[in-house]
Amino acid sequence: MTPSARLSAAIEVLADIEARRRPAADALKDWGLAHRFAGSKDRAAVASLVYDGLRRKSSSAWIMGADTPRAAVLGALRELRGVGAESIAALCSGEGHAPTPLSDDEHARLTHVRLDDAPAHVRGDYPEWLAPSFAAAFADDAAEEGRALAQRAPLDVRVNALKADRAKAMKALAHLRPEPTLLSPIGLRLPLAEDGRGPSLQGEPAYVKGLVEVQDEGSQLAALLSGVHAGQQVLDLCAGGGGKALAFAAMMENKGQVYATDSDGRRLTPIYPRLERAGARNVQVRAPRGADDRLADLHARCDVVVVDAPCTGTGTWRRNPDAKWRMRPGALAQRLREQDEILEKAVEFLKPNGRLVYITCSVLREENEDRVAGFLGRHSGFEPIDPTRLAEAAGLPEIARFASPHGPALRLTPRAAGTDGFFVAALKSPA
Repeated sequence: MTPSARLSAAIEVLADIEARRRPAADALKDWGLAHRFAGSKDRAAVASLVYDGLRRKSSSAWIMGADTPRAAVLGALRELRGVGAESIAALCSGEGHAPTPLSDDEHARLTHVRLDDAPAHVRGDYPEWLAPSFAAAFADDAAEEGRALAQRAPLDVRVNALKADRAKAMKALAHLRPEPTLLSPIGLRLPLAEDGRGPSLQGEPAYVKGLVEVQDEGSQLAALLSGVHAGQQVLDLCAGGGGKALAFAAMMENKGQVYATDSDGRRLTPIYPRLERAGARNVQVRAPRGADDRLADLHARCDVVVVDAPCTGTGTWRRNPDAKWRMRPGALAQRLREQDEILEKAVEFLKPNGRLVYITCSVLREENEDRVAGFLGRHSGFEPIDPTRLAEAAGLPEIARFASPHGPALRLTPRAAGTDGFFVAALKSPA
């Protein structure tokens, strides 16, 4: 496929996403099945254009004066890839499978329209209905924080301390040109290709043998800040695919016990091969089983309970840009109820003087500081752990600069920390 044909394909996929209100991954899969002549590089290039269009959907609509799939792609070419109006016009020749030629208005807008006077939600490329939430979280920096969330995400891996150290992992992945992550002492960052895609790790010996696991640097830091250590009893209440449970096992040197569970047992499916590959031997998976209380024996027995809460995922928009446009206010309200419920559930498993660690991959105050404040209001015996002390105890004193201005917690964002958006608060249970 020519570059012009790839543009046309991206516009077609975006139109399908808009018409059927479906995830981008599903639309891209169907497009690939219907266009089997497209090779893997073509499919990757089309996907990259689609995701870039979604990242800059709002700002592109402002620039182009139209909220259409074509406008999203053309605007993203300028805003995210730095392609000038003349080069875009050359791609839109109307010949063969190329998009139709630029109109005079489109050409003028690509040349002259800027975002300086646009509202914050346009400059930051987030839904208008979330503008009050972003303002509450970031004040005058809301647009810049949103814009950072509209960039491409890096590819980070966590070095599995059960099998390797960072030097060994770097040597094993040397051909991919890894660099140490700036904040996490156990992470590596792999450079992206020009189209924004990272290297595939599925066939890499270092990955297959469990030396590294794919995990954003922010998620690595959240696990480290939990403060778990060898010999403890740790409950991961929202384990999902097991990313943090694997990190806990390495932090604990396979000593003590990690109990990994999730309200939806299907989310736990990936954890089993990951545990085997990582050599994690101290993780028990407690999948739900009908009406049975699979955690009854853990009541008041755990040193640490980690609530990696279900959330809107606003902190992961760099990786899932379509999610921000499909999200609705009702989904946020539902998540807030779930977060309160899981925090209440966590209490029953803690020992006296235990630690409750609340984590989200959200940047919204409603899901973060407000939930912690509400919990503390209901449980006056719990004490928040000072974020500076939390960072220092984890051996990460430099992380203290990310202390939240809205409550006793740590906030990581792409703009401030170069990571996905993460929130971490730790609370000590009564004696």
